[in-house]
Amino acid sequence: MIDDGTGLLTIGELARATGLSVRTIRYWSDEGVLTPVTRSAGGYRLYDAGGVARLELIRTLRELGLGLEDVREVLAGERTVAQVAAAHVAALDAQIRSLRVTRAVLSTVARRGATAEEMTLVNKLARLSAAERQRIMEEFTAETLDGLDTVDPDIQERIRRTAVHLAEDPTPEEVDAWVELAEMLQDPGFRAQMRRAVEFNAADRRPGDPGGRSMWFAQRLVELVGPARARGVDPTEEGAQEVLDELFGDADRAEVLERMTAGFDERVARYRHLLSVVNRQPAPPHAEDFAWVVTALRARAGR
Repeated sequence: MIDDGTGLLTIGELARATGLSVRTIRYWSDEGVLTPVTRSAGGYRLYDAGGVARLELIRTLRELGLGLEDVREVLAGERTVAQVAAAHVAALDAQIRSLRVTRAVLSTVARRGATAEEMTLVNKLARLSAAERQRIMEEFTAETLDGLDTVDPDIQERIRRTAVHLAEDPTPEEVDAWVELAEMLQDPGFRAQMRRAVEFNAADRRPGDPGGRSMWFAQRLVELVGPARARGVDPTEEGAQEVLDELFGDADRAEVLERMTAGFDERVARYRHLLSVVNRQPAPPHAEDFAWVVTALRARAGR
């Protein structure tokens, strides 16, 4: 405090009172957010007790990440602290979401040992908008169903309604799943495979049966295979033969295996699993039951 009875403080005294550096206080004063009440005879800036309180508010706002323009508007009464805080929360939320995506992308790149080109692709896929992600899915389902008028309408509608909802704050696992899923959806080989699976479903329909035999078959498979797996029956051993006979009767096993692998092979199962991870949904039910049957059929394919 200068010794003139005014109770005013120099920048040095203000710095000692607040713990801030002289350089910081001078910079804020130069920027117009901390105005001196007057100047000394020697031209030094002087501040009153209100300046101390003002300085503490400036420090708090800056520590919370607000820019000087926001600080200036609050101090000028143009915006309330609450309004600025709400706007800043929204901005921080957007920044946090972006940082989480960045972290997830880097985790995926590190796990894959990706090249620079692969890293660029992963980053691009991870940052697609919701509409862009859904467009990839819609193109996939449109090609899968194109011209298949005999497919059960309920199944067609269910396929067309398949959506991808990557969270705004995805985990590295979810980003990894979406990148892998996007690659599958755009893979011509996998598109053709899914189309074959749908074609097999269409071929299974009975006239006048809106559900198709495939729905009955899936239920029957779960009813038979679930208990067998619970008993520890190995699909490659003789004990599995009874389950296969009851499930397929005297049907040609090679044809059955072709139909099963079209709809329930590893890539299709992987597709369903990835969808569940991206959409934060439970894992597809009974995938292990179908895999058990495919393994059992393959084990007997050469017999």
